[in-house]
Amino acid sequence: MDKQMTIGDFHTILAEGEVWKTGGFTLPDGTFWAYREPEAVVIVRNGMLYVRAQLTRQNNQVQILDNAKHMYYSVLPVEVPEAGEISFELQIRCRTQGTAPGDLYDGYVSLNLLDFTTGAALDFFAGNDTYASVYGVLPFPGVKVPDSGGTKYFCIFKEDTDFKPREFNTYRITYHRGNDEAVFYVNGREVRRERNVPLKLNSFTIALGIMTEKDLTPEGSVSAHGQTVIAEWSPITVTTTEQ
Repeated sequence: MDKQMTIGDFHTILAEGEVWKTGGFTLPDGTFWAYREPEAVVIVRNGMLYVRAQLTRQNNQVQILDNAKHMYYSVLPVEVPEAGEISFELQIRCRTQGTAPGDLYDGYVSLNLLDFTTGAALDFFAGNDTYASVYGVLPFPGVKVPDSGGTKYFCIFKEDTDFKPREFNTYRITYHRGNDEAVFYVNGREVRRERNVPLKLNSFTIALGIMTEKDLTPEGSVSAHGQTVIAEWSPITVTTTEQ
């Protein structure tokens, strides 16, 4: 039997730690690297979350800290059923100004499902005219990644343009722990299926972000050059099917 819940309550977005909290990581020196653009404009209207930010945040040493610019984490992780399936569905719209033409990774809007018990991530990245599905196991600060016997860290991006650019699209990610399988859907259409996920994922923190994905150079970060990203998210519908 399916169980369904909605994670939204964006009207609480300023009540840090109630439903959502500022994303980021505690660093080895004990400081917290916050994914927060200081000049971001945040609006909650008709149940939707809108954030407009000119990108300024950079980290010259750690790629993961440089990528996300403004991000919210769900306070409570969503537990994965032992043998059944769990799905996350929402609508996202991205519009950008000043990003490099044809370059999704110069500024986009994200849905990230992050398992901080394993380092795994299942994501959608929505840009102006391209989106990507993302599947990886990442070196998150402070997270110990289990040994799978294969490549420890990886991130596989798959880009596509078959969606409604600069408009709302419906994104859904499902994960089946028993089958070690993750499936990605856009507007109800399956766009990717990952079989043989090498780790058993335990729980997902939902992250909603404004991000870039630009490799650090020997001189440091090159990800922020004055571009603006306008992000909109609907509440997330979480459906669990026990088996």
